[in-house]
Amino acid sequence: MAIVLRYTGSTYGDAFADVYDEWYHGVSDVGATVDLVAGLAAHSASTGAGRVLELGVGTGRLALPLSERGLAVTGVDTSAAMLARLRERDPAGRVSIVVGDMVDDLPDGPFDVVLVAYNTFFNLLTVDRQANCAAAVAARLAPAGAFVVEAFVPEEPPRAGESVAIRSMTADEVVLAVTRHDPDRQRAEGHFVHLAQGQPVQLRPWAIRYCAPAELDALAAAAGLALVDRWEDVTRAPFRPDSQRHVSIYRPTARR
Repeated sequence: MAIVLRYTGSTYGDAFADVYDEWYHGVSDVGATVDLVAGLAAHSASTGAGRVLELGVGTGRLALPLSERGLAVTGVDTSAAMLARLRERDPAGRVSIVVGDMVDDLPDGPFDVVLVAYNTFFNLLTVDRQANCAAAVAARLAPAGAFVVEAFVPEEPPRAGESVAIRSMTADEVVLAVTRHDPDRQRAEGHFVHLAQGQPVQLRPWAIRYCAPAELDALAAAAGLALVDRWEDVTRAPFRPDSQRHVSIYRPTARR
């Protein structure tokens, strides 16, 4: 069955903003991410701690700790609801905010690090959009800058078909995960169906276009970026053939 769910750039963020911090606060090691990005920024920056651009900044799960490290952080997101949460958490305005997408609305560089964390790159739903994002990042990186991509490694063979599973369940709340996979298009999408006692049903839609590390490397190379490091996670654990996630570091191939 063809995938027909109607989806825009802000759909995910607007649907998840009210639960994002609760559901996803522990999806990755924040302290190790800050250490990694700060080290990369210091390598690139000629003065100061460095400039960082986070794509899909959301509620500031990473951007705020990065700014507390002394980095000059700019965050881009299409979701007004997500950015409203970020502003609530950051009344002093330490993180500069750009309302827009991570292809057409990136601010001027140069940036010492551009970070796209936890599968956010896959929110771009076509290979052309992903390629254009890589090119936009390359145009804004400092000569010694780094593009950091954190993502899952797609299963091989890829999943196909539909599934319904329980994400979480308590005495008064159930969250169901309804998913549809289209391996020919490297697409997956679905809803978290949120059922809470005494509350209306909430549908929280999501959609991704996934790609394997080798395809990501090719997209980066076409944009003038070369892979310089790949680890299993932000702690720099070695990447292995059976790794389910990767953190990949790309740098400009030539001084512009």
